[in-house]
Amino acid sequence: MRMKWTVGFILLVILSGGSLLAQESQQPLTLEESIKIALERNLKLHSATEGVVGSEFRREAAKTDFLPKWTGQYSYTRYNRPTSVSLSGTSSLGTGTSRDSRDLSNFNTSIQQPLFSGGSITSNYRLEKLGVDLSKTNVEVVKRDIVLQVREGYFNILRAEKFLNVAQQQVKQFEAQLEVTKAFFEVGIVPKNDLLQGEVKLANAKQGLVRAENDLAVAKSYFNILLRREISAPLSVVDILEYKPFPLRFEESLEEALQKRPEIKTAELNIDQAKENVKIARSGFFPVIGLTGNYNKLSDEPDLMGDLRSERWTVQALATFTLWDWRKTAYKVGESKVKVTQAEDSKVQLIEGIILEVKDDYLNMLVAEKNLGVAEKAIEQAEENLRMNEERYKYQVATATDVLDAVTLLAQARVNYYSALSDFNIAKARLERAMGRMYP
Repeated sequence: MRMKWTVGFILLVILSGGSLLAQESQQPLTLEESIKIALERNLKLHSATEGVVGSEFRREAAKTDFLPKWTGQYSYTRYNRPTSVSLSGTSSLGTGTSRDSRDLSNFNTSIQQPLFSGGSITSNYRLEKLGVDLSKTNVEVVKRDIVLQVREGYFNILRAEKFLNVAQQQVKQFEAQLEVTKAFFEVGIVPKNDLLQGEVKLANAKQGLVRAENDLAVAKSYFNILLRREISAPLSVVDILEYKPFPLRFEESLEEALQKRPEIKTAELNIDQAKENVKIARSGFFPVIGLTGNYNKLSDEPDLMGDLRSERWTVQALATFTLWDWRKTAYKVGESKVKVTQAEDSKVQLIEGIILEVKDDYLNMLVAEKNLGVAEKAIEQAEENLRMNEERYKYQVATATDVLDAVTLLAQARVNYYSALSDFNIAKARLERAMGRMYP
């Protein structure tokens, strides 16, 4: 008996947990939650983040050029007949002696420390350090692009849902009007032409409803892919489609854009990298100075401990000059300077593009804002127009065509309103992206 109760309790817990998970999965997503999911799962952002790690590896690799290099070499040689080997340096048989041997083992190790390279090592390290900053800035650009895509996709879903509601209301209104027309037709008040006209209008409205349902499904599928969910996964979002005026003037928006846009920082880092490349190219005019320490041991035994053995160590300071290279270094410097100019021109073009982008997005937002006010009044007028025509039709003062046209006008006014409202929110999202803002 106790076993049955235990099994029943476990099944109840499992079923309750499953129902809770199902309820959680059906909870509508907020815009903030959608952005968080997209930033966590987006592969482009992951790739950009990995690019930062790669840049840090390159920076660490460049740092090692400041440190000494230690190399070693071991060789074994077997001659076909005994060969006289001259010993120099300190040996077990004395200095300046020789001996015949068919086997010869040699070990050599050296340490090289760069002392001066014309600034190329330092400039190369700075170049890679700038590369790390460039990769981090690229991450910020990708984040802002993803946030904008999520906001646009989110408002497109809300717009599609509003259009679907309008289409459903239009179908219901045409159905109601058709019932009235049928009643009038059956008692001989209106001709059959009015009945046929109402049926055609209803059929067209039903087709529009199918298109609206398809548009909503497409918007949700795009959003699921953006969030890296299953393309057909159930999806609902919180309705935040509302009008909130933008508080900044164009001049203030532009000033913020020029301060916060990460692309401008990217352009500045590109200029700095180009200048470091000039320094690297210019280092060819200077000598390369280094310090080398070398140790060598020779023996007739593989373990280097035979009777025939010698040891030697040296310390050497070396300066290497390139006396003439047919102006190759000068040409490289000239090319690097040209790239600095190109990078500076790219920054100017970028700033001009940002100014135009902010202006365009700001004007588009104002247009949507003005359309919103017009469309809101049009809905009130269309609703009153429909009410009056329905009343007049009941007393046969108006025709069925007047009522059907009034229903169509009201549906179009609602579509225009929700279109302007979603356009305003999308334009504001694009403007905030052009200003370099994150959301929220």
